[in-house]
Amino acid sequence: MQFQKGRYLSEFSTFGIGGEIHLFAEVRELAEVLEALAYANTHNLPFLVVGKGSNCLFDDRGFPGLVLLNKMDFCTWDGPRVTAGAGMRFSLLGVQTARKGLSGLEFASGIPATVGGAVFMNAGANGRETCDTLHSVTYIHANGTTQEFSRGELAFRYRHSPFQQMQGVIVSATFALTPQEEARAKQLQIVEYRMKTQPLKEKSAGCIFRNPSPTRTAGALIDQCGLKGLQVGGAKVSEIHANFIINTGGARSADVEELIQIIQERVHAQTGIHLEPEVRRIHAN
Repeated sequence: MQFQKGRYLSEFSTFGIGGEIHLFAEVRELAEVLEALAYANTHNLPFLVVGKGSNCLFDDRGFPGLVLLNKMDFCTWDGPRVTAGAGMRFSLLGVQTARKGLSGLEFASGIPATVGGAVFMNAGANGRETCDTLHSVTYIHANGTTQEFSRGELAFRYRHSPFQQMQGVIVSATFALTPQEEARAKQLQIVEYRMKTQPLKEKSAGCIFRNPSPTRTAGALIDQCGLKGLQVGGAKVSEIHANFIINTGGARSADVEELIQIIQERVHAQTGIHLEPEVRRIHAN
């Protein structure tokens, strides 16, 4: 495994935003994860694990520690159960399971995340969440200890997993799915809807804000307040879906932060509702 200098977080961000990384490495197998964690511990470096770099707003100032790109990309099948490496594309897993006539992950199609990122954030769409079919997770703690968590040991909620309060690396996740002939048709329908309603061709981090409730969406509230098209620097509220901020070119994290604050203030002033960011802000210190 090689440690690299001179890499930028913007290279690993669907937003295309982020400053210089102090030290960077790709991890493709368990031994490399252990080596990287041991190096970080020995040199007293903070570490950050990235996958697709979606749902993240990286700092313009970069990251002062070790950034690990999780490339553990594998998939094994055991009847209706599938185990996927944390570096596998979540969208691809949704397609592959649906093609096999297995239901439960159709919603993953089009979500720009890795399996590890989806578990970490409890990603969801179309009324479904990652935890709904999750069976178990293999995890390496910062001290190098490997642990397998069953679903019953993990407390999930809307866009939250216990891994957000832990220091370590998700290695893989196993999902228990249900045979269903309509799975493929449902998955294709979800992709078609996303293509029509989300700015998938633009640089973004996905949805910026959490929905305040199951019946009130952040996108509808932002649209109601007339904020589509609002722009700060290179950051702009999407004209297609108001809960997306897009990078029109050269946007900085400071632009996005300012735009988030303006949206929060105007939505609160007009509706009395405070929007909570869903996007993770990774600060330099």
